[in-house]
Amino acid sequence: MTPSMTTEAIRRELQQQLFPIGIPQLWCPLITHFQSSREADGERTLAHFRSIAPHVKGILVPGSTGEGWQMSDDDIFRQLSLILPIADRFQTRVLIGVLKTNIDEMLTTIKSMRSYLEHRAVVGITICPPKGKGLSQQSICDGLGSILELGHPTALYQLPQVTENEMDPETVARLAARFANFILFKDTSGKDRVAQSKLDLSNVFLVRGSEQGGYSSWPRGAGGCYDGFLLSTANVAAPKLKQILDCIETMELDRANAISIQLQKLIEKAFSLAADCPQGNPFANANKAIDHFLAYGERASDFPAPMLLTGDRIPSDLMKRFESLLASHGWIPKDGYMTEKSQSI
Repeated sequence: MTPSMTTEAIRRELQQQLFPIGIPQLWCPLITHFQSSREADGERTLAHFRSIAPHVKGILVPGSTGEGWQMSDDDIFRQLSLILPIADRFQTRVLIGVLKTNIDEMLTTIKSMRSYLEHRAVVGITICPPKGKGLSQQSICDGLGSILELGHPTALYQLPQVTENEMDPETVARLAARFANFILFKDTSGKDRVAQSKLDLSNVFLVRGSEQGGYSSWPRGAGGCYDGFLLSTANVAAPKLKQILDCIETMELDRANAISIQLQKLIEKAFSLAADCPQGNPFANANKAIDHFLAYGERASDFPAPMLLTGDRIPSDLMKRFESLLASHGWIPKDGYMTEKSQSI
């Protein structure tokens, strides 16, 4: 790069270096499979990754759906040690989630993960604004700016459900104009104010993180305002989401809408069921419950229910309700991806 290059040109060059074949349209905030409290299940993780890898080429680890907000730094580092070699094997790019509630915690964690940031599968970090309902936009901008000043390729994550605040479109545009290493923006607010603002975000890649509204209406090819998705449901519905994106690319919009409507009906009911779980993250719990049946198929009830970070399991009565829901939508395969038959294919 040359001194005369604009921020947008430098960002574009950085994106091309990180993603030689293009930024993936579909990203997954990977769920975490546990075999005991805080101890990941490597075999299960590999099998799950193998099942989504044909459709997903970008992951966030850990994300909210991966219980990242509840993890200690040691938990995160153990998870990265497990995931990064697998991601590299499947040629999948990784954003590392630095999900902390204040800037000092973010800085400390980032500085302690240098070896992970240097891994060839890693393309950057993901951060949220510091937590606080009363924070001004200037405070949010200054805080995020202090992270971006470190120089790491960075994705900003709009998550008001946790941070209790939102980055205004003008704040995001200011950061985009100043920092070429701000490469991706994820919005899970459901309001989409940034993407719909028409402000110049200088080639920042925009991904929708909200499951609200029809999936087929948000990509640019369908007249929407996003470049792609970073959705919790990519853990369990990656083939459907990829099919929607592919149909939009080939202008088969009616087909994309039909797939989107059917998927939306199931996911809305699943998230509603997960709200009844007394522990954990409802988005993580819904995806873990659905994934359990995709993994074990018709024999799912023979295996222990999915485990949460704490070591607790999703209650059996709730798993039965998920089984009924998935069966009614034809989502329980005869042989799941963890069966010997499926593993051999």
